[in-house]
Amino acid sequence: MRSCNQDAPAGAEEGPLGGIRVVDLTRILAGPFATMMLGDLGAEVIKVERPGHGDETRRWGPPFHHGVATYYLAVNRNKKSLTLDLKSASGVKILWRLLDGADVLVANFRPGVLDRLGFGYARVAERCPQLIYALINGYGEQGEDASRSSFDLVIQAESGLMDLTGQPGGSPTKVGVSIADEVAGLYLVQGVQAALLARHRSGLGQRVEIALHDAMLSMFTFQAQQYLCEGIPPRRLGNAHPSLVPYRPFQTSDGTVIVGVASDVLWQCFCQAVGLESLLEQDRFGTNAERVGNRAELDALIADRLAENTTAHWINLLRTAKVPCGRIRTLAEALDGTQARSRQMVVACPDSGLRVLGVPLKLSASASRVRRAPPKLGEHTDEILAAVGYSADQIGDLHSRGVV
Repeated sequence: MRSCNQDAPAGAEEGPLGGIRVVDLTRILAGPFATMMLGDLGAEVIKVERPGHGDETRRWGPPFHHGVATYYLAVNRNKKSLTLDLKSASGVKILWRLLDGADVLVANFRPGVLDRLGFGYARVAERCPQLIYALINGYGEQGEDASRSSFDLVIQAESGLMDLTGQPGGSPTKVGVSIADEVAGLYLVQGVQAALLARHRSGLGQRVEIALHDAMLSMFTFQAQQYLCEGIPPRRLGNAHPSLVPYRPFQTSDGTVIVGVASDVLWQCFCQAVGLESLLEQDRFGTNAERVGNRAELDALIADRLAENTTAHWINLLRTAKVPCGRIRTLAEALDGTQARSRQMVVACPDSGLRVLGVPLKLSASASRVRRAPPKLGEHTDEILAAVGYSADQIGDLHSRGVV
């Protein structure tokens, strides 16, 4: 079903969202990450950027690849780029034409910015009642922080994530990836798809809103529930788990082994595999609750044993015993590994050869794949304008006036 009663564009992209057109007003990471995933699933994503400037992340480097920051390249595949001055009357008119034929609008401006541009939800919904109007920002539109701008680092700090991350007694630490941006982007994709399904039933679009702060709070699960039920604030444990023991890395004679013992059955298998059967006879380690209560003493006993041999030795024994375990790899090792290759998690863009991360969502009957490289700034401007009814002379005039 098309919004504003438009027919699906000819040659719609394949995939489960083929025929869905997304107008993307986002920049930086959270929004572009979400719209990239919609593009991976087959949607036609039109990335609207400021003429001569574009998404800030095009310049967020080094490193650069052929003059473009790798940061930008990471989250903008499967999109088309249209440059557009939204502060001009002609630019506003072009955006309305795009929305008339679109299914989804995604924006990550602070609350109130779209209203000032003339594209507030009430006005857009009145003209295009079938459009999904999706917003992603730091704090949402309610609360004392609603008008604040924010970045992932600030959200990690203010949500409590940094306070839980790091070594006991050490400084709060951010996660090594922009987790707040990326989790919020995942939620936005979920919300957009749910709204599209609801539109299929009702014929009407709706407003979808994701706040990074909300998204991070929702990820605390058992840590938050501990506090909500018992009033006990969680604390930093480094690489240990608050509710499971042993569940952490241990030093070996030549490196580190990660061990995940999440049940009493696995505890028995673990002890038998590493030659610590004597621990099975001790009541203080008999259940997971008892192991948690005697964490320090048990960790020391296991550490002494695992330090006696190599990482490869212990991994071989533990895998044979079906105990979850592994080694700490670098990102390079993971990307170059056989598992990533077998799952097509590193692929080449067919039109450029640029290597990018693959699509993690695998559908048996609908393609989700990388079809095009991240676009150059304004690369598809003329094509998109022609598709919404502008003549060659009109397009030339828009260029000459700096509208596009």
